[in-house]
Amino acid sequence: MTHRHLIRMAALAGSALIAIVPLHAQEGAAPAESANEIIVTAQQGNQTQVSRSGGVGVLGDKPASDVPFNVKSYNSALILNQQPQTLGQVLENDPSIRTSLGFGNAAEVFIIRGFPLFGEDVGLEGLYGITPRQLVAPELYDQVQVLNGASAFLNGAAPSGTGLGGSVNLTLKHAEDKPLTRLTANYSGTGHFGGSVDMGRRFGEAEAFGVRINAAYRAGDISVDDEYHSSAVIGAGFDYRGEKLRLSLDVAYQRFKVRNLRSKVTLGFGVTAIPDVPSADANYNQPWSYSTLRDVFGISRAEYDLADNAMLYASFGARDGSEQGIYDGITLTDVTTGAATGSGLYVPRTDNNEAATAGLRVKLAGGGISHEINIGGSQIWQVNRNGYDFLYPGPGFTPYATNLYNTPTVPLPGSVFVGGDLDDPFAVSRTRLGSVFASDTLGFWDDRILLTAGLRLQTMNLKSYSYGDGSLVTEYDENAVTPVVGLVIKPVEGLSLYANRIQGLAQGPTAPLAVGTAPVSNGGDVFAPYKTTQYELGGKLGFGRFNAAVAVYQTQQPSTGSVPDTAIPGNVVFGIFGKQRNRGVEFSLDGEPVDGLRLIAGASFTQAKQRDMIDASLNGLKAKGVPDYTVNANVEWDLPFLPAATLTGRVVNTGKQMVDAANTLELKGWTRFDLGARYVALVGDHPLTLRFNVDNVANKRYWASAYDSFSNALLQGGPRTFKLSASIDM
Repeated sequence: MTHRHLIRMAALAGSALIAIVPLHAQEGAAPAESANEIIVTAQQGNQTQVSRSGGVGVLGDKPASDVPFNVKSYNSALILNQQPQTLGQVLENDPSIRTSLGFGNAAEVFIIRGFPLFGEDVGLEGLYGITPRQLVAPELYDQVQVLNGASAFLNGAAPSGTGLGGSVNLTLKHAEDKPLTRLTANYSGTGHFGGSVDMGRRFGEAEAFGVRINAAYRAGDISVDDEYHSSAVIGAGFDYRGEKLRLSLDVAYQRFKVRNLRSKVTLGFGVTAIPDVPSADANYNQPWSYSTLRDVFGISRAEYDLADNAMLYASFGARDGSEQGIYDGITLTDVTTGAATGSGLYVPRTDNNEAATAGLRVKLAGGGISHEINIGGSQIWQVNRNGYDFLYPGPGFTPYATNLYNTPTVPLPGSVFVGGDLDDPFAVSRTRLGSVFASDTLGFWDDRILLTAGLRLQTMNLKSYSYGDGSLVTEYDENAVTPVVGLVIKPVEGLSLYANRIQGLAQGPTAPLAVGTAPVSNGGDVFAPYKTTQYELGGKLGFGRFNAAVAVYQTQQPSTGSVPDTAIPGNVVFGIFGKQRNRGVEFSLDGEPVDGLRLIAGASFTQAKQRDMIDASLNGLKAKGVPDYTVNANVEWDLPFLPAATLTGRVVNTGKQMVDAANTLELKGWTRFDLGARYVALVGDHPLTLRFNVDNVANKRYWASAYDSFSNALLQGGPRTFKLSASIDM
């Protein structure tokens, strides 16, 4: 950002404050206490940013102290204050999560406890496949709920085979008891402008009916040089709250456009050192690369109280997704000069997904023992239609020349290899997942001891089809039982100790079309599902001003990778080779130690090892892309000498990571600092909140992540980014 931009922003902020000051002087018509109460109320509405509760799959919404799992939720106040543009920017607050990208595209990948969670495996109101697949605009959501650890019993198998280290569930906004009309304008990057509206009302007898409308639009260049983003989202939530019956219907539309994305840098064969990091805002990709993502999705839900202690529930969701993009890859060949090669990949894709779940929860008590019984079932249907076109300047798969540090603009390469129907893609995979589940949580000693046991029978039918003629290539039709056992002990008020044994069950991975610049001979093949087992011990402490949690865990999953194809020189074969075992300790803390000082912090330490590998020399080495540790701390301070003002700060620290399986390349640790401020003023009797945030204050250049399922690749961290916003509640 230039000094001219800073001067303009300062002038705008100054003008806004000058305009507001006279309004304070005009408040004589109302008692001073009234104005102070409005400001204090507005400030308090900005404070509830994290809660120790959330959806725990089929067990329902629970306080963290009552379940044998590590759960927490990041709320809409945090989203409003921090001005994130994607889900990944919300999850930057979690010390156990780091975000990477897919190959060449804008798809966010979340690393939880050292294992990936793909965007298509993020839940929406407990249903898989309904959330937009690559990027998620945060404005629609009331909570971003994080459950650390495996969750096959709680949530069922993740359709795309990820989420074995943790899951994320989004909940939608609905009308609250107090009427809401909030208008927000925002600015970020070097020319990224936007605005949003959030309206909610309840009406009817006993205000049984509710309507919540959310809409947001952003467009312009972000802080990375010449990288353009636009997003448009609108959602409507309707709900009914009766004496026994509760209904809701949510429908939404989201559209993202990304041009000239700065994607990951693949390290070519023979690269034996980590390249110097380009300037923080450098863009080494091509201007013809783009992604256009469009999603229409919705969920309907119903709950009915059969009695005071028994409830029936059901939900159904659907998503129609359309994607189109030319993805640009860069592969470094010379660390010293930055010489590299590049290629393009055009992919049109559509998704048609449906998901449903239904069940019964019953609470019983007798003989000094309480029971909470859950029984039900779920079903997921997914159809993926896509094609691909490898783009190389030729001849054949010869890439174009480029450079990491002095990137030339090259013409769009020509088509060399097409799969599927690019104009009207046909189905290349169909997924049908079904399950039935049952559990009982027994309570002893006035529910100070809670023992949960359950089983889920999961059926998985997976079909893959030829990109040539759409004919069936492989089919997998199997079932598996995934149990759970969890124990919670509350020896004293505010202290909760827990243990669990739970499994992860995932659809086997799908072989990619390419690994770096090498085509995959078995691209599109769907591998058989697999199970993992997790053991975890932990404790949670809530003592008024503070909530804290600590967990120790072990889990492992099969490792994917590629080996040279001996039958086709230059190609590779994708497969499952060995296992990755992760052991770790994580700690988190949030609260208000003194009035006006709030903290969200934590640390995670992970030991990720390779085991049972085909190449025995890899056994015992670190898994690539998993930091040794991650630390986060968010601080907010309401200034005592300026009660309407709040200062904010965040530090994000990530330890070293291995870039390759052989552990010959190591990525250094990095630390990023963010700063910000909020000020609440009055326009008439309406609170106006002004926000100014700066991410990566030092404009530090760093490689943020080495995680990649298919190759050795590096993701550069974002440059210094200024964010301004103003919200007024009418």
